[in-house]
Amino acid sequence: MEQRPNVLLIMMDQLRWDCLGYANNPVIETPNIDFLARNGSVFRHAYTPSPSCIPARACLISGLSPWHTGVLGMGPGQGEMGTGFDETLPGVFARHGYHTQGVGKMHFYPQRALNGFHNTVLDESGRVATPGFVSDYKQWFDANKTGDYDLSDHGIGWNSWIARPYALPEFLHPSNWTASQSVKFLQERDPTRPFFLMTSFARPHSPYDPPPYYFDMYDRQRDLLPAPVIGDWAGVNDRPEDAADPDAWRGQRSETETRRARAGYYGSVSHVDHQIGKLFNAMRRQGLFDSTIVLFTSDHGDMLGDHHLWRKTYAYEGSAHIPLVLMLPKSMRTGIRHTIGTAVTLTDIMPTLLDLAGLPLPPGLDGQSLRPLLAEAPDPVRVVHFEHSTCYSEEQEMQGLTDGGRKYIWFPRADHEQFFDLAADPHEQHDLAAQPEQQDEIAAWRQLLIRELDQRQAGLVENGQLVCQQGRPHLQSPFYAARVGSGKPGGGPL
Repeated sequence: MEQRPNVLLIMMDQLRWDCLGYANNPVIETPNIDFLARNGSVFRHAYTPSPSCIPARACLISGLSPWHTGVLGMGPGQGEMGTGFDETLPGVFARHGYHTQGVGKMHFYPQRALNGFHNTVLDESGRVATPGFVSDYKQWFDANKTGDYDLSDHGIGWNSWIARPYALPEFLHPSNWTASQSVKFLQERDPTRPFFLMTSFARPHSPYDPPPYYFDMYDRQRDLLPAPVIGDWAGVNDRPEDAADPDAWRGQRSETETRRARAGYYGSVSHVDHQIGKLFNAMRRQGLFDSTIVLFTSDHGDMLGDHHLWRKTYAYEGSAHIPLVLMLPKSMRTGIRHTIGTAVTLTDIMPTLLDLAGLPLPPGLDGQSLRPLLAEAPDPVRVVHFEHSTCYSEEQEMQGLTDGGRKYIWFPRADHEQFFDLAADPHEQHDLAAQPEQQDEIAAWRQLLIRELDQRQAGLVENGQLVCQQGRPHLQSPFYAARVGSGKPGGGPL
């Protein structure tokens, strides 16, 4: 029987596209991820289909768009990821003889749902969505801690802009635990079968609390960290009353606080990078590294004060633009391109990994296999769609389109448009929506969105025009109720 490649999917939570060394960030150190990029393929214009945890992960695990997963964001009218998918990425691998394991943050509901994995060991960042749930990390933490303290005794919330060094012994940090549990799986897996391992780190998502070594790396050079980018249109987000919240979603904090937040975030990224190195070293010791497909990505980004915004859910680059790096086994690298400019999305990961492993793709996926892009040149043009429902504020509910060079955004509840030339203005400092010379191009992008949304028959389009949603019920997908009520097991291993 043909030997299929092992597959390792690494995800960092809330990682921006530009906070990696290979992305020409002048300060950050990410040697292990940079090694992947040097030996693999970098997708320069990768986007999340919905920039918050639950909807993005639902798209990744199912290969479906937010409309078809039924989860359009996090906020009013939206549900949990749940189960009930016809197929899932780990479920298809399991059905075709792979030993499948999920480690770290899954964000499923119920939290012990397997969604196709043979097993999961979970770190849910304090999330208790299922009554009585205690994560595997919390159980391990309580059994191994060296004093009378708890996970979050530093007093920083799970969505805060506040940063400080991790106050506990470094070995207790969740990033260390996630890497160690992944190594443990490699040591204890079924050696007669290929494996699919998803290693999902809960950082650099806040709290920005790397161990002191990593915090100090960047706090010492705080003045060299890139300052937040503020667009000439972003004054609307400078709200002191909102900024006063320790978990603020918008508003301007002091320069010292903002740079400290960035130091903590950068430190968290470098800390996880070193833990990825620990996992890679274990794979090398077992002779697995050169025979494994490795895909590295994130669910969404983090604004870090750009445009006076924090956290995620936004259409802007800091929130919606994500890293995606694919390294093939040595035997499959001949003729592979190292930089790919076509726009891609998390929905493409399921068909891509199945295709590369030689497995049949389930019908009905919204994502596309990226395998053809590895050899094609020049880059085909592709427009990807992304969205997020009302979350922090109705005015931020958004629908967006991009091909990596242009970006069109429509805010349904404000009936407001923005348009950016990303090729000339990669950090979206200049909104071109009101420029007379741009109106024909903006009209063409608007028509693309109208065609995308008209298929839903959800009141977003009437008589060929986008319709303001102010005062209307929050958007819901009928596919969520159908999936949750189906009783389907979510593509579990057979």
